[in-house]
Amino acid sequence: MDLECASQETVKQGLLARGWPPIKGFSKHVKTKVFEFFSHLIKLGQDDPRRVVHSLKAGLALTLVSLFYYYQPLYKSFGVSAMWAVITVVVVFEFSVGATLGKGVNRGLATLLAGGLAVGAHQLANLSGRIGEPIVLGFFVFLQAAVSTFVRFCPQIKARYDYGLLIFILTFSLISISGFRDDEVLELVHKRLLTVLIGGSTCVIISVLLFPVWAGQDLHNLIASNMEKLGIFLEGTHLHYQLLKKQCMYLVTGSGICLQGLEMNTLKCQRMESPKKIDPSCRVIKVFLTPKPTKMPWWANFARWEPRHGRFQFRHPWRQYLKIGALTRKCAYRIESLNGHLYADIQAKREIRSKIQETCTTISMESGKALKELSMAIKTMVQPFAADIHIENSKSSVKNLDTLLKSGLWDDETDLLEVVPVATVASLLIDVVTCTAEIAESVNELATMLKFEVVEPTVSPEKTETGQPKIGIS
Repeated sequence: MDLECASQETVKQGLLARGWPPIKGFSKHVKTKVFEFFSHLIKLGQDDPRRVVHSLKAGLALTLVSLFYYYQPLYKSFGVSAMWAVITVVVVFEFSVGATLGKGVNRGLATLLAGGLAVGAHQLANLSGRIGEPIVLGFFVFLQAAVSTFVRFCPQIKARYDYGLLIFILTFSLISISGFRDDEVLELVHKRLLTVLIGGSTCVIISVLLFPVWAGQDLHNLIASNMEKLGIFLEGTHLHYQLLKKQCMYLVTGSGICLQGLEMNTLKCQRMESPKKIDPSCRVIKVFLTPKPTKMPWWANFARWEPRHGRFQFRHPWRQYLKIGALTRKCAYRIESLNGHLYADIQAKREIRSKIQETCTTISMESGKALKELSMAIKTMVQPFAADIHIENSKSSVKNLDTLLKSGLWDDETDLLEVVPVATVASLLIDVVTCTAEIAESVNELATMLKFEVVEPTVSPEKTETGQPKIGIS
């Protein structure tokens, strides 16, 4: 008997020993995931504290409209329809003032228009008698749903009024269908419209008065910041290579900034080999230039809904900002392509490199300075006279580079594979200058539209002296 009990105890211990590690591992995995989740939430708040403020504002708005249910006199006036105020706050309240105002106006106008048409449809259906009433109502519901849904495919309508059309379809259908069983259609429309207006007004007031987030301001700062970072990359850090002892190639950046397009990426300073001495400026750094380009049109759309604030008028030329942003991205792609060619394992004669190195460095410096001046002009809303001087200097250097390429930098015995990389880099630098000039033209157009302040330039029109670091091919 004792042996049998002992064997059973041994079996239980064996099962526990086999089952405990998976349970312990699962528990540890859950704890890790929970910790990562809360760490991610904390990082979100630290990256942009406005997110925390927005969350508190949303909670406040929802609490205020909930009083229609909690406070008995208000509940007697609206009844169950008070729930529409709560729903309106949930779906309308957005991060920026423009997005909140746009949704609020869309919802209010759509509810008003759909409610009026639904009452008219209900009255026409009553004239058809009890048998014809559901047929007429069904026809009107089908007609408005089909037409409204088709109109939503129009790009211009979808960009600004898609939410309004969606609410129009919903409101018209609900009032038309519920009005068939309820004769108090006007009262239903009145309560629905009033609660929507109360909910929307609550969202707009809280969004505007309590720590407002302006989409236009964010777009304005983003365009200027992207341009400045391109300028820093070209002028402050200079794309150049150093030929080390082992002929290894590095992307050396004076301020430690590496670039890869205009996406939110991390680019590491890569090396072909690992020699003992590494330039201390070659290090890993994150560059956050902009979110996905598809978000910029949305921000511009939200900005159009915003009232006048600060330096931004109601009809601010936001489309011009989108044009500048697109040109900046185009310039970044040229630089990225240039980056790729400089990273390639290319060997060129030192004589060929030395002949174009100074000119290429001048182009890089002047283009970078021009972009930084254009960025500062957008930030301060001042005429970009200094940028024009740098662009003229870069164009003059481009002419010199073109003359060098046409004059013949190589003899008949030079290998074509050594010539092509040099010509490619020169061509890409010329493209960068062209893109910079296009950006400057667009910024000048913006300055004319907004009547930027005129300030005398402090930069001499003479060409700046070139210095290290330089652009070359190893």
